[in-house]
Amino acid sequence: MNYNLFSLKIKGLVVCLTLLTVLAIGTSPVSAKTLTINSKGAEVTFVQQRLKDMGYNIKKVTGVFDNSTKRAVLAFQRDNKIKLSGMVDEKTMEAIKTLKKGAKQPEIKIEPPKGKPATPNSTPSVSKARVVPESNPFLPRGKVKSIIATAKRQIGVPYVSGGTTPKGFDCSGYVQYVFAQNGLSIPRTADVQYELGKKSTISAIEAGDLVFFHTDSSSYVTHCGIYLGKGQFIHASSSKGVRIDELSNDYWKKAFVAAKHIVK
Repeated sequence: MNYNLFSLKIKGLVVCLTLLTVLAIGTSPVSAKTLTINSKGAEVTFVQQRLKDMGYNIKKVTGVFDNSTKRAVLAFQRDNKIKLSGMVDEKTMEAIKTLKKGAKQPEIKIEPPKGKPATPNSTPSVSKARVVPESNPFLPRGKVKSIIATAKRQIGVPYVSGGTTPKGFDCSGYVQYVFAQNGLSIPRTADVQYELGKKSTISAIEAGDLVFFHTDSSSYVTHCGIYLGKGQFIHASSSKGVRIDELSNDYWKKAFVAAKHIVK
């Protein structure tokens, strides 16, 4: 055999083995990476589509991890008690893969006003809240009874992270559903719902208004419900599903952040 031909065959074999090794490493599970700002590709597309299907604010599936994707990931992490990072790590990806899709909600028509970036509130009694833009009340007084009736019909529905249907709700998905059933479409997550209406005190709010709470160690509003009057509110509890509780309850009294007046 010609020596030069034999040498070329050996070199070709080495190159092929090297390429196979690189490909094997590149497709190995250990190569999984955290998705963050400017990440691109099929995994980002998958994350965006899943979050959009679950009702989070993904305007367009682009395959590029942008700021709106980060905000949606943060909202998802808050709703599912995952450490807030805005990045899709292994734990976040697993949750995104396993949670069931929620029903598609009507197009949002009631939006919080745009304003300056939020700054911490220095008032001790609401130190956990953000200073947020306020908007005019939008819930017609004539619809309050219907809102409450719709809310009470869901009592007993179990809590489901990311849930937006009577098969299972999370807190903000429940509030959004109740309003949608009455022809009013509001934002998906509790922290954005908190930007609706005018801030009020417990003594001044009325049935149909919204109440907000802080239930973890983050600096965000993380829970919400609908005020029923007489010191009671209805909400999707993470432990017992949709139920009615007293604002005077020690747990909710401590977690209370603010009420927002939305009834006009």
